[in-house]
Amino acid sequence: MDPIKIDITILAPVEKVWNYFNEPKHITKWNFAHESWECPRSENDLRVGGKFKTRMEAKDKSFGFDFEGIYDEVVPNAAIKYHLEDGRKVEVIFDQIDENTTKVTEIFDPEKQNSVEMQREGWYAILNNFHKYVENH
Repeated sequence: MDPIKIDITILAPVEKVWNYFNEPKHITKWNFAHESWECPRSENDLRVGGKFKTRMEAKDKSFGFDFEGIYDEVVPNAAIKYHLEDGRKVEVIFDQIDENTTKVTEIFDPEKQNSVEMQREGWYAILNNFHKYVENH
């Protein structure tokens, strides 16, 4: 299956976008696809070989899961590559358009349980949540 690519443009400097994307105190505020979900905790060892683990769960506690992976490449304010527990690869590119505009692109290998469109929509909903959080904080 071909990788899925999504992107969004955020009206904020690349340094802010990078920090809000990677710092656990911020990750817990935006890393969920729908307002009925939350991200109660996040750990992030942002270095090659470092691990991240983010808990995502329904607010009513009916369902939840850990999203975790290991970093393969980290270029501050520019790019992150990591792989998930099942081997799928993810790349995140931070492209500075100008001093107050950053384009974030995510390219990820799809999993096999859900349709490509459902996965694209879910990842995009999270990225859009991130976009709103960065621009409003």
